[in-house]
Amino acid sequence: MTKPQQDREAIIRVRGLKNQFGKQVVHENLDLDVWKGEVLGVVGGSGTGKSVLLRTIVGLNTPAAGSIEVLGVDVLRAPDQERMEISRSWGVAFQNGALFSSLTVLQNVMAPMREHLNLSDSLMRHLGELKIGLVGLPQFACTKFPSELSGGMVKRAALARALTLDPAIVFLDEPTAGLDPIGAAAYDDLIGELQQALGLTVFMVTHDLDSLYAICDRVAVLAEKRVLVEGPIGDMNAVDHPWVQEYFTGPRARAAQHKVRSC
Repeated sequence: MTKPQQDREAIIRVRGLKNQFGKQVVHENLDLDVWKGEVLGVVGGSGTGKSVLLRTIVGLNTPAAGSIEVLGVDVLRAPDQERMEISRSWGVAFQNGALFSSLTVLQNVMAPMREHLNLSDSLMRHLGELKIGLVGLPQFACTKFPSELSGGMVKRAALARALTLDPAIVFLDEPTAGLDPIGAAAYDDLIGELQQALGLTVFMVTHDLDSLYAICDRVAVLAEKRVLVEGPIGDMNAVDHPWVQEYFTGPRARAAQHKVRSC
């Protein structure tokens, strides 16, 4: 049973966030809580800054104003050493994988270990192989370069790298984009299984309604430069906003709902 909101722990807390590029204000006074152990789906129309929000939380974009706490640490104002340490508590899988093209899959997965841990090469290889197997890739994928992999395998390799340091939080940017329906469903299943098995908190930017209905505990809708509404996906139908109504009550949403009910 889902805990009442007041009894849940906010593992990520964003307050008054402003993101601005030149004269373009993407976010203004944005607030968001991400609860420990949930899968949060972040959605919104084109240009609402879904990926910008993700990149800001993980420190790849500096906001114009606001605060971001991760595991109780103010990641915008903490000393460099503390920020480095807290960054080990999350892993990121970007939309196109963002794997190093000159490294094999195993070398890509070992890269965070080389940066943050003092381990022998043999132990890093062993741990890397375990992570690669954990995401459902065959052992032969270890020696392959990203250019030799299918799109679905690239996404799984990127997820293996995101899990390398045993993070508490995983950020996924459009994880099923470009996958066929069977591959997308398999990836959703994988995320759901890993979240349950590892106790992960998952922050997932997506436009995929199937993913939202299949694995997300809550949805946060970006509109009008802020989080317009957040809550269980079943509550979205009652939101009186044109984009929310079109997105969550349209034919694709109805098909996604029917698919989940028939499973």
